[in-house]
Amino acid sequence: MKIVRRMGDAPRLRGCGTGETCPDIFELSDSNFAVVGTEATEALRGELPPGVTLGPDERLVVITRKTLIRAKRDLPDV
Repeated sequence: MKIVRRMGDAPRLRGCGTGETCPDIFELSDSNFAVVGTEATEALRGELPPGVTLGPDERLVVITRKTLIRAKRDLPDV
């Protein structure tokens, strides 16, 4: 598994680049996506809707709205 490309603009183009949290989204060679964000598993665990569980290797990660919106143009429809 390898990173194929960034989805959306680089963090610097979104105003990030001074060491603060810089979320990012990448497409992987296996067609999945990797997300760089702020770990928030424990803070949000109690907010999950009924029936949603996290596996032992899963984490909730928060990215900014701007990151996802600016990645939208690069996300495939299918």
